[in-house]
Amino acid sequence: MALPAPNLDDRRFQDLVDDAKRFIQQRCPEWTDHNVSDPGVTLIEAFAQMTDELLYRLNRVPEKNYLAFLDLIGVRLLPPTAARADLTFWLAAPQPETVLLRAGTEAGTVRTETEESVVFATVADLAIVPCELGHLRVHPADGPAADRTDQLRDGRDVACFSATPTPGDAVLFGLDTAVPSCAVVLRLESRVEGIGVDPRQPPLRWEAWDGAGWAACEVDSDSTGGLNRPGDVVLHVPAGHTTSTLGGQRAGWLRCRLVAAEPGQPFYSASPTIRAASAFTIGGTVAAIHAETVTGEFLGESEGVPGQRFRLARPPVVPDDEPFVVEVSDGTGWQEWVEVDAFGDTGPDDRCVTVDRTTGEVAFAPAVREPDGSLRRYGAVPPSGARLRVRRYRTGGGRRGNVARGAISMLRSSVPYVSRVENREAASGGVDGESVESARQRGPVQLRAQDRAVTARDYELLAEQAVPAAARIRCLAAGDGAEPGGVRVLVVPGAVADQGEQLRFEQLIPPDDMLATIATHLDARRPIGVRLVVEPPFYQGVTVAARLTARTGATAERVRTAALGALYAYLNPLRGGPDGSGWPFGRPVQAGELFGVLQRLPGVALVEEVLLFPADPITGRRGPAASRIELDRHALVFSYEHQVRVEEP
Repeated sequence: MALPAPNLDDRRFQDLVDDAKRFIQQRCPEWTDHNVSDPGVTLIEAFAQMTDELLYRLNRVPEKNYLAFLDLIGVRLLPPTAARADLTFWLAAPQPETVLLRAGTEAGTVRTETEESVVFATVADLAIVPCELGHLRVHPADGPAADRTDQLRDGRDVACFSATPTPGDAVLFGLDTAVPSCAVVLRLESRVEGIGVDPRQPPLRWEAWDGAGWAACEVDSDSTGGLNRPGDVVLHVPAGHTTSTLGGQRAGWLRCRLVAAEPGQPFYSASPTIRAASAFTIGGTVAAIHAETVTGEFLGESEGVPGQRFRLARPPVVPDDEPFVVEVSDGTGWQEWVEVDAFGDTGPDDRCVTVDRTTGEVAFAPAVREPDGSLRRYGAVPPSGARLRVRRYRTGGGRRGNVARGAISMLRSSVPYVSRVENREAASGGVDGESVESARQRGPVQLRAQDRAVTARDYELLAEQAVPAAARIRCLAAGDGAEPGGVRVLVVPGAVADQGEQLRFEQLIPPDDMLATIATHLDARRPIGVRLVVEPPFYQGVTVAARLTARTGATAERVRTAALGALYAYLNPLRGGPDGSGWPFGRPVQAGELFGVLQRLPGVALVEEVLLFPADPITGRRGPAASRIELDRHALVFSYEHQVRVEEP
């Protein structure tokens, strides 16, 4: 607990006025009119107001000292982080040559009358490589593989799977080249329709060979109904796609594999066939960041003395994939000065700087006078008159960049042959810079932890510092959900709902790089012998079925939409719960409190019935109806396909 700051003078405006009136009675007893209409009282109130402001400033002195102490122990405001998203650029038509999109290509959201466009820039080059279909192979699960390229060229029907389809059967499409990070269209013509499978949910998995194994491909659309009718399959090929030799044929291989059907999912009764097939590239996907890149910014000229400080023109500086480098001109060329965390471990000839990423201040090494009178330098000093420039940095970031799926739709850079752009998933990772109040609360904890993870709160604090984009972090010590001698850190990523507060389950699974960053950061700070596990929490799916009666004059559809929005908002692991800060870990879900949530909605006359069903968000299975669903102590709730029926009065 932080030491309470003393209140040096607790008098306020009215106290000062009352004190002045008491002095009037002692010093000027003949002054008897103390009403607010008296001109003398008006002067007293004016001076009391001025004195009250002085007392307020006086009482701020302890806070200033407190912030100075935080600065002494090395507490710095955490800079903002930039949101990231994968942008898919679609071609107007297939191109015979490679279309190259350079790093820095910009796209943004639609600008409105009240909001500026949120701009994203690509972080790497994207090559949209043209391709053609070169080979077709079938690989039965219980039989030899066979090349069917000649049959396909002759226009004969090729069975994709065995006569009696079996999980594990596969058909392979060989492209004439690898198409990493590209969107590929497979145009297929089939003779057979139906054959027992649900065309909206076929038991198929599309994969691409990445040199080490088969990586999953995201299916953008499938108008073939599971290979049952003529149409197109649009696949997003992973970045690791490469060519390889299979059966003596070298190609960039794509595979359509038959998998076991889920409960209630129909399976193939006969194999679909392919009569004709072709392939072409129609787009590509590349990572983008909500930040603008500044290159070659001139800082100023060196005065040749230690401890020089310069400020960047466009703070704050958001984390970048490349190191922060200051270049110093020595008359013959440019020397690199790299960023370090502190000057304590640097030598007198080390070319290094520190960067305050929040304020944009670049500091060169200082010199300290030793007790014997000598001067100790903690880094090299640029010569007098040397020109200083920053090679590259990124500025921007913040929560504003966490836009919903499909929000980025405007091309800001002119790119030949590209017709449109979209983000197929919501942007995430954008965090505003830390406030002073947050730093005040973090300071005592950081001083106690000393960058070492001992208690559960230490692990949580250090994990939050490692990945500010994580929405919630919970540490489980041994005996409290972790095995003896182990520590479990549960991570909930920040997510932006596509519509309202309805989240998709995959949005609540933290990416592998987030988990790896936290694990690496904590691994260097944990006690020796402690086993560390960083993973997402368990989510208990809950489906709410409610029956409402609308008020007279209220539209049933509008009431239903409001009720669904209220349920998704309340049963939300990020922003739900009684206080709106996220559903508490382990808190059970009760039908009674949902009655209250629904009854408060405008247009609802009566909540007739509320039923709860436990659900598996992966398989979709639901359990029996209940009025209360228990959660594990360290589990969170997940809203899964709520159902609301509204009856007219």
